[in-house]
Amino acid sequence: MLKYLGYFGVGIFIGILAALFGLGGGFLIVPTLNLLGVEIHHAIGTSSAAVVFTSLSSAIAYHRQRRIHYKAGLLLASTAVIGAYIGAWMTSFISASQLKVIFGAVLFLVAIRLYRKKSKEPHEVDLSQIKLDYKVVPLGGFVAGIASGLLGIGGGAINVPFLTYMGLPIHYAVATSSFAIVFTATSGALKHYMLGNVEVEWLLLLVPGLIVGAQLGARIAKRTKASNLTKAFAVVMAFLAIRMILKGLGYPIP
Repeated sequence: MLKYLGYFGVGIFIGILAALFGLGGGFLIVPTLNLLGVEIHHAIGTSSAAVVFTSLSSAIAYHRQRRIHYKAGLLLASTAVIGAYIGAWMTSFISASQLKVIFGAVLFLVAIRLYRKKSKEPHEVDLSQIKLDYKVVPLGGFVAGIASGLLGIGGGAINVPFLTYMGLPIHYAVATSSFAIVFTATSGALKHYMLGNVEVEWLLLLVPGLIVGAQLGARIAKRTKASNLTKAFAVVMAFLAIRMILKGLGYPIP
């Protein structure tokens, strides 16, 4: 009984961070499963399936808060799905380790810039008045998809800073990223399921906590000041960047 409560607690923790930063949660689910003894390919596949539930729970919570920019989210998802397949295909021809070092360094620099960025509070923003360049948004989704397929990182690490750069405040960028990840994660999960990489038993253990945690994370985000949320996201992204660089250099980082 204690073991199941422990898995539920782990799921809640990961779900909170996933919803809070719009990252899906794969960056924590994969190493957690791997440390618990799940083979890395199965850990990635099970994580892909788990992220579907995490991002869906997050998206439902953010929908209630009216913070999802649906047009931007759908445009991101439409090209990210294609990019993910191309990224996976590119792994046969390009050294992912070298790209991880380069990409990690770029992400780290973006994290520093984002940390210094000033963000508007949700009450200062009218979502209907925000104008994005819809010709450029799909490009961001495509890049996020390629990075996801090629480097094994979640699309949120690119979606959120990209959307804030385009002019979307951090709260809306996180919410929109969560919505977009529902589609990209579903695509990846179906592919992994067909390959036999999804451990259904582990999925059933983690998903209840992930769903509850995502709801809590969205509530925490709602009560968090934009400046604090931006800085916290930048710190998490810097952590992901350093982890990516170390993995690219050959260190045994889960």
